[in-house]
Amino acid sequence: MADSNFIDYVRIYCASGHGGAGSAHLHRAKYVPKGGPDGGDGGRGGHIILKANPQFWTLIHLKYRKHVKAEDGENGQGALRHGKNGADVYLDVPVGTVVKDAETMEVIGELMEPGEEMILCKGGRGGWGNDHFKSPTQQTPRFAQPGEEGVEGVFVLELKLLADVGLVGFPNAGKSTLLATITAAKPKIANYAFTTLEPNLGIVKYYDDQSFVMADIPGIIEGAHQGRGIGIRFLRHIERNSVLLFMVSAEEDDITAGYQTLLNELKEYNPELLVKDRVLAITKCDLIDKDIEKEIEPGLPKDLPHVFISSMNQQGLKELKELLWKALHK
Repeated sequence: MADSNFIDYVRIYCASGHGGAGSAHLHRAKYVPKGGPDGGDGGRGGHIILKANPQFWTLIHLKYRKHVKAEDGENGQGALRHGKNGADVYLDVPVGTVVKDAETMEVIGELMEPGEEMILCKGGRGGWGNDHFKSPTQQTPRFAQPGEEGVEGVFVLELKLLADVGLVGFPNAGKSTLLATITAAKPKIANYAFTTLEPNLGIVKYYDDQSFVMADIPGIIEGAHQGRGIGIRFLRHIERNSVLLFMVSAEEDDITAGYQTLLNELKEYNPELLVKDRVLAITKCDLIDKDIEKEIEPGLPKDLPHVFISSMNQQGLKELKELLWKALHK
């Protein structure tokens, strides 16, 4: 993972700019020896603003940018000249980024739509100049407001990929092969466990130019919720999927037990995942014949749509697309 360009978690320190101080200047001119107050206001400090940019799909550009500081506002001056506002700092993040307080891990906000903006650290307000404080009883105030301090803090940015269908399965269950077969995605494929080390996205074309997005994450093993394997690190990426496609290889001794193991890992990680619609795909069916499929079928969960597929010889892929499309549009 050290050389991977897919970074979905960064910790970053941000500080907005301080507001400029107001001016306590008094108007003086050649023939106006005792002019009134004419101090201008201080400028606002710069904001730190997050912006959802659909052209970004990873947080790698923020990985080494550990400190972000916005510009301070300028002080006000005489002749009612207001200080310049500090420049705002915009940080582009992928759509689907979650922002948390690094100390409490409380969710501060999420950016779910392209172009959506969120002020992470608000710049300090500029102080009022003495012109604001003049009155009939105090015609020459010799004081002004200082600018407000900026806001600082440490934040965690987490990316949760936006996809319609999430693939859930053990390592080497054929998830990447399926993604490569029915989409234009080019994930790494090999005949050993944990080939996939980072999530992959692909667009599945359906009828009449309709399509949906499928996400593949690294394989899950038993005990993943306790930190075993690497799949637990990426389970957040299926939290926003509408449908979960469970994939269990026909090579498994007990397909239903394998499915229940996967289901239990999701339950231990986040019980809300069990509310999502589910479809079961028995993969690598080119290794078995129809008679064995008939023997397996009675033991499968009755209330769970299932299909026997083989990405190698295109078996059952059309039926799989129809099941997923139906689940997406219930």
